Amino acid sequence: MSDSNDTIFGKIIRKEIPADIVYEDDLALAFRDVNPQAPVHILVIPKQPIAKLADAESQDHALMGHLLLTVKRVAEQQGLSNGYRVVINTGEEGGQTVYHMHLHLLGGRSMSWPPG
Repeated sequence: MSDSNDTIFGKIIRKEIPADIVYEDDLALAFRDVNPQAPVHILVIPKQPIAKLADAESQDHALMGHLLLTVKRVAEQQGLSNGYRVVINTGEEGGQTVYHMHLHLLGGRSMSWPPG
């Protein structure tokens, strides 16, 4: 597993590679997923590198809350008033492929359960 500063998301935060950024503040960045799984598929990432949710510590509680409120704000900006799904893949068995924690905001269609 590599340092989350050196992932593609670290490069997007540093503006070394382009992304379709829809929201940014001092703590978080939100951009459209390049392989969307729904009509609206946006990734919300912390600018502070945390490799995966399992690595978050108690001192990260304010950041974690900020990320959820950022998802809410972006969902409102995207017009997802009928609902949306938020997913955090954690670790290999959880389907995580980029080891910089990120929240998937999915919407624009009806979501079934279980996903698949």
